[in-house]
Amino acid sequence: MGLNAAQKILSAHLVDGVPGGAGELGLKVDRTLTQDSTGTMAYLEFEALGVERVKTELSVAYVDHNILQTGFENADDHEYIRTVAKKHGILFSRPGNGICHQVNLERFSAPGKILIGSDSHTPTAGGAGMLAFGAGGLDVAVAMGGGAYYIADPKIVGVELKGRLSEGVSAKDVILELLRRLTVKGGVGKIIEYFGEGVKTLGVPERATICNMGAELGATSSIFPSDEITREFFKAQGREADFTELSADADASYDELISLDLSVLEPLAACPHMPDRIKPVSELEGLKIDQVCIGSCTNSSLLDMLKVAAILKGKTIAETVNLTISPGSRQVLDELARLGALSDILNAGARVLECACGPCIGMGQAPKSGAVSLRTFNRNFEGRSGTADAQVYLVSPETAAASALAGCITDPREAARGLKIELPASFTINDNLISAPASAEAAGEVEVVRGPNIKPFPVGHPCEGDIAAEVTLKVGDNITTDHIMPSGSSLLPYRSNIPYLSGFCFSRCDEGFPERARKAGQGIIIGGENYGQGSSREHAALAPLALGVRAVIAKSFARIHRDNLVNAGIAPLEFADASDYENVALGEKLSIKDIGEALNEDREELEVFKQNGGSFKVKIDLTARRRAILLAGGLLNYTKKTAGEERT
Repeated sequence: MGLNAAQKILSAHLVDGVPGGAGELGLKVDRTLTQDSTGTMAYLEFEALGVERVKTELSVAYVDHNILQTGFENADDHEYIRTVAKKHGILFSRPGNGICHQVNLERFSAPGKILIGSDSHTPTAGGAGMLAFGAGGLDVAVAMGGGAYYIADPKIVGVELKGRLSEGVSAKDVILELLRRLTVKGGVGKIIEYFGEGVKTLGVPERATICNMGAELGATSSIFPSDEITREFFKAQGREADFTELSADADASYDELISLDLSVLEPLAACPHMPDRIKPVSELEGLKIDQVCIGSCTNSSLLDMLKVAAILKGKTIAETVNLTISPGSRQVLDELARLGALSDILNAGARVLECACGPCIGMGQAPKSGAVSLRTFNRNFEGRSGTADAQVYLVSPETAAASALAGCITDPREAARGLKIELPASFTINDNLISAPASAEAAGEVEVVRGPNIKPFPVGHPCEGDIAAEVTLKVGDNITTDHIMPSGSSLLPYRSNIPYLSGFCFSRCDEGFPERARKAGQGIIIGGENYGQGSSREHAALAPLALGVRAVIAKSFARIHRDNLVNAGIAPLEFADASDYENVALGEKLSIKDIGEALNEDREELEVFKQNGGSFKVKIDLTARRRAILLAGGLLNYTKKTAGEERT
């Protein structure tokens, strides 16, 4: 039996575990990326490991999230990242160079390699044949130090693409259709691999869009084959030498198969407030809109921007609409200017923002009260835009542009009729905003600059003895990391200051939680299905840790957040019987007996006793390695401990 593309990469990088089993796979990491929202913490953790130089073949630090500088905090973080990168062998992509995933796709993607990044949308690189994973910052720090990256042995889901997209229908509609079918939980524990004749009709930027929003499916990663279309993309980037062919064998098999006919798709939209609440645009036509934001790591490529420019050319956006454009990289912006498309965008009335994440991460451009905002982004969680009562819809660039002109949600197929977009045969290459690190010999002379906002991160407690604690919070299903640790322009500057940031933990769910948790000293959180979906931000584990949270008991967990909880030393436990969730109340005292003993003995269940009588069982759905991490009090303690054991 032949191998599919994902299996080929996994087998070539396997350093621990057995594929096809029920355990974990330890993978050798070729490349890493960080961004400034999560990167400061990742580099503090890397420094704590005591490794002098990164051991990956390539690591890049990007500044693209916390761009808005209304105080010293973001600028201080940028300088810390710049100097720590200079000292430890990491490339530094300076502010203004672009969004990490777009720049990585253009300049650093490489078929057949494994990439992990401290951002949940790192699988964007799957559009160029990489196997890329979003991870917590500590996982990235360990990989930079030479450690393996561990994932639960994934199922490989094959998505066969047939036919060709119709005019006005785009790659965004492909992934929205999959979200309609599978929901935000449908990809958990799975790698999504695309194959079939329809793949040949999609360019690398379109493939990257589809892989990008695989994160919204909850997928471990997503990947397309590397073929002649990939070769042409690399050639245009002056990197043809980085191309290698990669595809599934003719007799490859998949754990699941999905068939998707591109020719029958129509423009789609994700309705408020979840990426899987999908409706056809034709059903929403006529709904008045107030704002349109085009960009993000999902839809900020030159291809996307040229489509938008072509639709806007010679027209003016509706008087009632604010339109913002965020090019994904300086290369994209430069090409737009060189081709004359930037003038078409500006003359239509759009506001061009920095080449950065911007409104997607809540960094500016909050819509007015009660606004309807169309965004080409990947998430529309309630309040993420910066306006609590805004109604955010996720759409394609074509739908966004057509709707901006009309002042209401508009099917773009008429506006896109006859639209022919050709990308340049070669791009203008200018990497002067990517700074090289100091040589190993000169690294000792580099001073790492730490501003006053950079505080030590909390260190977990070993899971041993009993956990006797109050339920300090109870929440429902599909709690996101935005719920747990909100972002936005007011809080993002404090990502390197966990003591301050923790005061806003769960503020969108229960403003009284931080004070209640501090007063309790130790706490347990009760959650529903898919707890911790969304961003890879480990702050959603570190802030609860700082507030004394020792365990989270939920119906189920999102992959990255479960890993981040373990890495922080917080026990993620699942209700053995989901109905027991209803019988646990806020403020109730719970006792988890002998958790350390249960972890050591590889028990699959624990009994949780209620102070007022009764008990319920919880599952410990963790591998032996993750149990050992909890016993050590988190990944940092575990890594230091195992490194010390290896030296002796």
